[in-house]
Amino acid sequence: MEKVDNLYEGKAKIVYSTEDHNLVIQYFKDDATAFNAQKKGSIKDKGICNNQISAKLFQLLEKHNIPTHFVELLDEREMLVKKLDIIPVEFVVRNIAAGSIAKRLGLDEGVELLNPVVETYFKNDELGDPLINDDHIKVLNLASPEQIKICKDMVLKINTVLVNYFRALGIDLVDLKLEFGEHNGAILLGDEISPDTSRLW
Repeated sequence: MEKVDNLYEGKAKIVYSTEDHNLVIQYFKDDATAFNAQKKGSIKDKGICNNQISAKLFQLLEKHNIPTHFVELLDEREMLVKKLDIIPVEFVVRNIAAGSIAKRLGLDEGVELLNPVVETYFKNDELGDPLINDDHIKVLNLASPEQIKICKDMVLKINTVLVNYFRALGIDLVDLKLEFGEHNGAILLGDEISPDTSRLW
C-alpha cells in the first residue's frame, strides 16, 4: 500500500491517503510536545515505539471484540488503518487521580478513584481542547447522544481490558485518552494507544 497525499499532520502523526479511499496510512513522528504544544522537542525513535505499542494494543482490543481502525503494520513507523470521520470529542478515562483532575477537584495525586471517571473534551487545538459535558456536545453539534453513549460504553470496556493487561505487567494505567470515528456507519476506536495518549506508572 503506497502513500498518495498528505491529508493531515498533527503533533505526533502524519496521515496519508492511499489508492483505496477507505484506507489511510498513519506515520508516527518523533516529535514530542507538552503543555498543550507550548513546549516542543524530539525523542529519538519515539514514533517507532508508539507505532509498535499501538499496533499491539489495537490487536489486543480486537480480540476482546472492540472494533478499531487498525488493519496492519506496514513498517516500524507506519500502520494501515481504516479512514474515519473523526468525532471531534476526546474521551479521557481516569483510574487514579493525577494531573488536571487532581488540581481541579483537590484530590491527592496517586489516590485510586472509586470507579473510572470518563471526561469529554472538545477536540480543538485553538481552544486548548476544553473540558465539556454532554450538553456542550449537543449545543455544538459535535455528536449525537447515541454516538456519545456508544463511545462511553466502549471507553469503559477498553479501560477494563487495558487495566487488566497492564496490571499483569506490573504497570498501573492511571489515565488514557481515546478518540473515535465513523467508518461505513460503524463507530471505531481510532488514533493511537501509546505512552503519548496515556499515563502509565
